[in-house]
Amino acid sequence: MLTIEKGLSYVVTVVAIGLSLWHLAIVAGFLTYSTLDIRILHLTVLLALVFLVRLPRDNSVENGASPKRAAFGLSLRVVCALIAVGAGLYTYFRWRPIAFSGGVTTDLDARVGLVMIALVLIAVSRRIGLFLSLIAVVFLLYPFVSSYLPEVISTRGYGWERVSIFLATGGEGIFGIPLGVSASYIIIFTIFGAFLNNFGAGDFFFQLAHSLTRGARAASAKTAVIFSTLLGMISGSAAGNVAVTGTMTIPMMKREGYTPNQAAAIEAVVSTGGQIMPPIMGAAAFIMAEIIGRPYSEVMTAALIPALLFFSSIFFIVHLQAVKVNLPRTEAASDAPPLRRSLLAGTRFMVPFFTLIGMMLAGYSPFRASFIALILLLVGCTLYEWRDLRGVLHKTLKSLEDGALAVLSIAVACAAAGIVAGVLSMTGLGSKISSLIIVLAAGEPLLALAMTAVLAIILGMGLPTTAAYLILATVVAPPLVQMGVPLLTAHMFVFFFGCISTITPPVALASYVAAGIAGSDINRTSWTAFTYGITSYILPFMFFFSPALLMQGSGMNVTVAVMTGLLAVFCISSAVVGYFRRSLNQIGRGAMALSGLLLIYQEQTSSVIALLMLTGVALVIQFGGPRVALLVAK
Repeated sequence: MLTIEKGLSYVVTVVAIGLSLWHLAIVAGFLTYSTLDIRILHLTVLLALVFLVRLPRDNSVENGASPKRAAFGLSLRVVCALIAVGAGLYTYFRWRPIAFSGGVTTDLDARVGLVMIALVLIAVSRRIGLFLSLIAVVFLLYPFVSSYLPEVISTRGYGWERVSIFLATGGEGIFGIPLGVSASYIIIFTIFGAFLNNFGAGDFFFQLAHSLTRGARAASAKTAVIFSTLLGMISGSAAGNVAVTGTMTIPMMKREGYTPNQAAAIEAVVSTGGQIMPPIMGAAAFIMAEIIGRPYSEVMTAALIPALLFFSSIFFIVHLQAVKVNLPRTEAASDAPPLRRSLLAGTRFMVPFFTLIGMMLAGYSPFRASFIALILLLVGCTLYEWRDLRGVLHKTLKSLEDGALAVLSIAVACAAAGIVAGVLSMTGLGSKISSLIIVLAAGEPLLALAMTAVLAIILGMGLPTTAAYLILATVVAPPLVQMGVPLLTAHMFVFFFGCISTITPPVALASYVAAGIAGSDINRTSWTAFTYGITSYILPFMFFFSPALLMQGSGMNVTVAVMTGLLAVFCISSAVVGYFRRSLNQIGRGAMALSGLLLIYQEQTSSVIALLMLTGVALVIQFGGPRVALLVAK
C-alpha cells in the first residue's frame, strides 16, 4: 500500500511539473491552443490531481485505517482520477463538433457532462468543503424545481439533458470566465510565487522588514506588519500568510511583551490584508478584472489606497498599543542587518518584482509580465547560486510542482462558480435576484451595500475569498450597479468584504490559524482581530461616497483622499487602542472614533468638523490640566 502511495506521489509530481511547463509554453508562445481547449485541459488535469493528491483525512494505514479500508479509499481516488481524465478528454474532442453543428448533441454528451458536473462537486467538497458544494447544488437544482417556486423567482422547468449540455460543453458553465482566469492568470502567478518562496524570497522579506524596524519601539509587531505586507503581495492567501509568517513573528511579539491573543490577532489582520495588497492581490482580483472588462492594472491601482489605509491602520494600532503599555525597545531589532545590506542581498528578488509591477503598469498583460519576471528571477537566482546548479534545478522542479498544486483549490472553486453563473444565465434567475434585491433595498444604494456586506461576510465564513467573490459577483454585484453604484466600486466592495471575512467571528480562519501558533484562546483572538481590523469594515462603504479612494478623480482629489484617509485611520486606531498622547476614557475614544468616521467620509464640512474635534481633544489633553483632561482621558 505504501509503495502504491509513493508511486502515486511520483505521478503527481510529474503531472504537476508537466502542467506548469505546458502553461509556461503557452504564455511564451511556443504552443497555441484555443481558449476553450486550454480551459478543458487545465481542469481535466487538475481534477485528476485533486483525487490523486492524498489529504491528511484520507483513509490510510498511516492514519490508523485497516489495510482493506485504506486500499478501498486509494482505489476510489484512482478511479475518480481516471474518470476525470476520460470525461475531460471526451469533452475536449467533442466541443468543436457540437459548436460547428450549431449545438447538435447526443445522449452521451449529456451523460458525460453530468459526470463532469458531479466530479467538480466532489472535488470542491474534497478540497474546499461542503459549503461551496451545497451552494452549487442548490443552484443546480433550481432549473428542475423552478416552476414550482413562488412567482417572484419562478421560471419554466428544464430537463437534465439541457442543463448538462449547457454547463459542461460550452464556455458559459464550468468552462466559463472564472475557470478561464484560473487557466491564464492565476496559475502563472502561483508558479511565480512558488519560485519566490523556494528560492528564499520569504527570508529576504523578513530580513528587509527587520532592517526597516531596527531600533524601533514594537519592532517585532512592525516587522510582522511589513513582512506580511511584502509576503502577501506574492501569496494572496490569508491563512497561508499566517502559517508562513506567524511561525516567525508571533513568538517575537510574545517575547516583546504582547499577550498571545494580541500577537495572534495582529498577525491574522496583517495576513488578511495580503489579499488586497497590489501588485499580486488575491486570485479574486484577476477574476474581477476579467468580469468587469477592465485591465488588471486598473484593478491593482484602485486597490492601492485602500491597501495603504488598511496596513497604516494596523501599523498605528501596534505602535499605539506599544506606547500605551510602555513596551521597551528590543535588542533583537537593533541587531537586524543594515537596510543597504538587506537590499543588496535581495537584488535577485527586487529586480523581477519591480519588473513585474512596471510591466503591468505599462499595460502588459499580467501573465506576460509575470512570465518575464519569472525568467529574470530564475536567471538571477542561477547566477547567485551558480556553485550549486544541482540545487537550482531541484528548486526549479519543486517550484513548478508547487505552483501547479497551489492552484488546485482555486480551479475547482472557479469551476463550481461556473455552475452558479451558468444556471443564472440559462434560467434568467440573475435578473430576478437583482430585481428582488432592489425591491428589498427600496432602491437605496446604501441599504443595498449594507445587505451585501452582511451577505459577503456570511458567505466568506465558509468559503475562500475567491469562491465568495465569485458567488457575490454573479448574484449581488449586478443589482448594486443597477442602483447607480459604479461597476468597479461594486465589485471592489464585495471583494473587500470577501477578504476580511477571514477575521470576522464566529468563523475566522486566519484568526484560528494564528491562535494555534500563539497558543491563545480562539474566541478571544478572533474578537481581538475583529477589533484591530475595524477600519477595514468601514472603508468599503466609503468607496461609494468617495471615489477618490479608488483612484477615481483628479490628482488633487486623490491626494486629499490619501491625507484625510491616513488621519482618519489614525483616529480610529487611537479609539480602538484607547490612547492618544495618554490613555483615553470612553468619551475620548468616542470623540476619536467620530473624528475618524467624519474624515473618512471625504466631505469638506465633515472633514472640518472632524479636525475641530481632533484639535479639541488634543488641546484638552495637552493644556487642560488634570481635571479638565479627565473629560477625555483616564
